Amino acid sequence: MIKPLPSQKIIFFVDGASQGNPGHAGIGVVVYDDDGRCIKRISKYIGKASNNVAEYSAINLALSEAFILKAAAITIKTDSELVARQLSGQYKVKSDNLKPLYIQARHLIDALDEVKIVHIKRHLNKEADRLATLAVDEHTS
Repeated sequence: MIKPLPSQKIIFFVDGASQGNPGHAGIGVVVYDDDGRCIKRISKYIGKASNNVAEYSAINLALSEAFILKAAAITIKTDSELVARQLSGQYKVKSDNLKPLYIQARHLIDALDEVKIVHIKRHLNKEADRLATLAVDEHTS
């Protein structure tokens, strides 16, 4: 694995998957350094959850990884427009089950130097989606 230097910018592609919504859920995170090299892939089953809970869980895992990697600046790319807009302040968080995850994400974001949350089209997030789905499939098969 390539170890990024603290001065590097890190890019995270994140996704959550839920079979049943709520149902068995997994998250996928793909980590790239600022040269575009993949430095880590994470596929994790998170139990029964909604798709939005899985999306937030993936973002919170990415934010935690940013601390581990000592990243100076990070960009998180997600295909969840809802989560991206809630974290940017464009939408309010109305769901009681999302509020704790939102608060956790805001605390992590506020503790990092530079964080960008970017909404991307689903077809640009295939690897994170594959990892999230893999986590669910491995647990349920």
